[in-house]
Amino acid sequence: MLIVLLVNYQNWDFDKCLKNFLKKKNEENINNKSILITALLIHAAKIDDNYTDVEKEIIKKALITLNAITANEAEELLKKAEKIEQESNQIVAFTREIKKNSMEFRLKIIEILWKIVYSDGSSDSYESNLIRRVCGLLYISDRDSGMIKLKIKNSMK
Repeated sequence: MLIVLLVNYQNWDFDKCLKNFLKKKNEENINNKSILITALLIHAAKIDDNYTDVEKEIIKKALITLNAITANEAEELLKKAEKIEQESNQIVAFTREIKKNSMEFRLKIIEILWKIVYSDGSSDSYESNLIRRVCGLLYISDRDSGMIKLKIKNSMK
């Protein structure tokens, strides 16, 4: 038995094992990041107590674009993120991952948030307040957010 263990140990490729472990960890981190970002989008959709199919579709399209994934993968990600969003009452955890990205990426998230908000044709005070708080956490100026808001509002007409 000892001989078998020694032979197996000698054939064991530490580098390959480590690479596989790190690859799995990286995939988990990317997936966790995507779930948190999706949870923020869902939170924005639910803040007016009216989580619609239109908002879900906006989120799914955003996920497909942001993550280069299929529609089925986006649907699965949406379901996972809905559970996370339901269990959390803070946006700080959701924005922490976004903040690690470029300003261009952060502005894209704000654009998606405004699309969700205006998907019903208007913005209420809760939705506007949420986006203002998110912008503060992501270090996005009121000016940039306002320009994105106008762009989305005009595209909805």
